[in-house]
Amino acid sequence: MKITIFIIPILIFLSLPTPSLSLSKPCNKNDEKVLFQIKNSLGNPYHLASWQTTLDCCKWYCVKCNKTTGRIIELTIFAGNISGQIPPEVGNLPYLQKLMFHKLTNLTGYIPSTITKLAHLTSLTISWTNLSGPVPSFLSQLTNLNFLDLSFNNLTGSIPPELAKLTKLNAIGLDRNKLTGTIPESFGMFTGNVPDLYLSHNQLTGDIPKSLGYLNFSRVDVSRNQLTGDFSMFFGRNKTIQIAGFPRNRFWFDLSKVEFPASLTYLDFNHNKVYGSLPATLTGLSLQGLNVSYNSLCGKIPQGGDLQKFDHSTYFHNRCLCGSPFWACAA
Repeated sequence: MKITIFIIPILIFLSLPTPSLSLSKPCNKNDEKVLFQIKNSLGNPYHLASWQTTLDCCKWYCVKCNKTTGRIIELTIFAGNISGQIPPEVGNLPYLQKLMFHKLTNLTGYIPSTITKLAHLTSLTISWTNLSGPVPSFLSQLTNLNFLDLSFNNLTGSIPPELAKLTKLNAIGLDRNKLTGTIPESFGMFTGNVPDLYLSHNQLTGDIPKSLGYLNFSRVDVSRNQLTGDFSMFFGRNKTIQIAGFPRNRFWFDLSKVEFPASLTYLDFNHNKVYGSLPATLTGLSLQGLNVSYNSLCGKIPQGGDLQKFDHSTYFHNRCLCGSPFWACAA
């Protein structure tokens, strides 16, 4: 009985959490100072009202700290009534891993070069703003970046080929801007990861470089540009592309001999000038989406697979495509 009384308190004591391990380290004072500079540069908006000295800055809205070091690792400012430009002081948060300015339609100006000081940055989102100017080539200096989203802005100029130096990228979103010029040849030379490409709703011209066919992309969307030539380099028996969007461009090539991989689940190239016939390999796919309308396709729609489950709008306005429930082929 005495042994039991003696052991239980010891076990309870050992199970208690160590105070030094359960408490988060307070916000770093240098980082706090930088955040106040950022707030001031943005005109002290109400959206950042929690940024006060009375509250540890690790508990501020839009901020996340490393619990062990107290250094700021995320700054995500979104969906607020904020005017001005991206404060250059963001480059003075040396341990930042994620930076986001999203749905801030009154945010203007250019992407500041001080961002290049963020050596630990892995995710950069600047989207749904009124930022203008070029996509800066200096972004290639962010060598740890695995996600880049610059969509829904007013960015102009060409796509910098230097972005292909970002070997850890999983996705690059430059869609819905006002970008011109061609898709860089270097985008077929990514080493390491092959990023998903989102380049839609711009003013890109020229052919897609054949070098992109050397890589194995999973998702590609170049819709609503002015691209020409051929996009078949993304396909082949050993490819693993899943989503392929090419609508409303000026592509012109023979589709007949293209071999689509089993991985493909979504294919859209409506409103182009693609000719030839639909390849039989389409019948072996588990397609969730298909649109080949408004092209110059001919021949019979292959029987089998998922091709017959799509309505007439999928095949509408082609030169002489037939074989669906809506168009009978001539005897």
